[in-house]
Amino acid sequence: MKEGFRQAMAWLHTWTGLIFGWLLFAIFLTGTLSYFKEELSHWTQPEIRSHQLDPVASLGLAQQYLQSNAGNASSWFIRLPNEREAALSVNWRDPNAQGRRGFTSKALDAHSGEPVEARDSRGGEFFYRFHFQLEMPYPWGRWLSTLCAFIMLLGLVTGIITHKKIFKEFFTFRPGKGQRSWLDGHNAIGVLVLPFHLMISYSSLVLFMYMVMPAGILASYGDSGGYFNDLFGRDDPPAVTGVAAPMAPLPELYAKVQTLAPGARMGYIQIQNPGDSSARVTFTQAAADHVAYRRSANWTFDGVSGELLRQGAPESAAMMTAFSFAGLHMGNFAGPWLRWLYFAFGIAGTAVIGTGLVMWLGKRQLKHAKSASLPGELRLVEVLNIASMSGLLLGVAAFFWANRLLPVALQGRADWEVKAFFLAWAVSLVHAVLRPGRKAWGEQLALGALAFALLPLLNALTTGLGLDQSIAAGDWAMAGFDLTALGTGLFLGWAANKMLRAPKPVAKRAPRTAKASAEVVEVNGC
Repeated sequence: MKEGFRQAMAWLHTWTGLIFGWLLFAIFLTGTLSYFKEELSHWTQPEIRSHQLDPVASLGLAQQYLQSNAGNASSWFIRLPNEREAALSVNWRDPNAQGRRGFTSKALDAHSGEPVEARDSRGGEFFYRFHFQLEMPYPWGRWLSTLCAFIMLLGLVTGIITHKKIFKEFFTFRPGKGQRSWLDGHNAIGVLVLPFHLMISYSSLVLFMYMVMPAGILASYGDSGGYFNDLFGRDDPPAVTGVAAPMAPLPELYAKVQTLAPGARMGYIQIQNPGDSSARVTFTQAAADHVAYRRSANWTFDGVSGELLRQGAPESAAMMTAFSFAGLHMGNFAGPWLRWLYFAFGIAGTAVIGTGLVMWLGKRQLKHAKSASLPGELRLVEVLNIASMSGLLLGVAAFFWANRLLPVALQGRADWEVKAFFLAWAVSLVHAVLRPGRKAWGEQLALGALAFALLPLLNALTTGLGLDQSIAAGDWAMAGFDLTALGTGLFLGWAANKMLRAPKPVAKRAPRTAKASAEVVEVNGC
């Protein structure tokens, strides 16, 4: 019975991993890139230059710009520059604006306060949104990504049950052994980052619990709007009185916040009814200051007198637990070294999924080694493996190449970058169909190696912000992107060389004993 249960778990681990593996690979890779969302956005908008941080001066510049250009708006939003974002961002709600939901957005230079005409790009926001929305209409993409998170959690649990020697296998790696090496790598990486992957998968479900289990919310509130207002402590905006009144200087209100929470960094500042006697100013502490989101870490002032009206309500233990899971998943609190660790663990998770897909196909290819061609179903898996892995990497590279090569003034430029991503991905699928498996792998990996390795050169030629300039200026976000792209190109070049070389003939092995055969079936799951 025990072995039967473990074999059932192995079967479940294998087949759910195959069916959802291609989509999970894309979700994990783009989610991993999202840990450097702000840095990616900085690279894709090189016109926005970094300056020494001065929140007091930045607030003054933002208020001056908004009073001059959005004095009649119903609300303002200000996001200050920080260690990861160079722009001083201002937004205002204007019913006559053509932007999204009546919002107009501008990026200001943090030193001069002048608008920066940066190229239109979704930057890191594209990869962040893709990994949980999959470029699908709301809510279908979120539903699908949440299902994949559940499948990933299921795969982790069934993998633990299946591998009774899981920790012993962590210390076992036999290079150059073909299928056995893939399995050793799959096991070792999976065990190494198992706690991280369990946290990521479970916290994904917590993030969208309101969507997949809405009964309690609907019974209590009727819709999710009231629930979120209570959860995050949102209040209805005060009624406009129609009486004009000068705004209190925002730097003075910022100084008051610093007396209440010394050293607190501000995530954003919201101003309701600016220029009216009912004006309200709310400062919200940056997510980077805490693991968990804290609704208590916001302060609302009278926008005219500067009097503190209220602070956010304290969180319950249940709320702190849920917010902590969300914070751990997002990783906004992580400093540079911890963020790189998040990135490395995310890449490891992507590798676990990829090696699992390769192993599934590799084991079945051995049974048809002497055949002229693979059965149709195995050929389909081979094509999807190639397109979902090397093809996706080509799509990522195409996105960044399009960012540098498309005309800056092109209408709908950000959408064309996304189209370049999907077009390259689609072409990789066609290429995988037309070429033999090993050659398709090698050619796509070789093209990806060139595409990533040449990105630093492309950046230098098109913007004048090459590695030498960015390092000299201390712009480590720009330099870090270029160095990572170069490292990715070198790794893909190594992988392409492996695939394009003629495979070594497989030596005949002695027949397995019954015990050895049982162990292989147990490990491979089928």
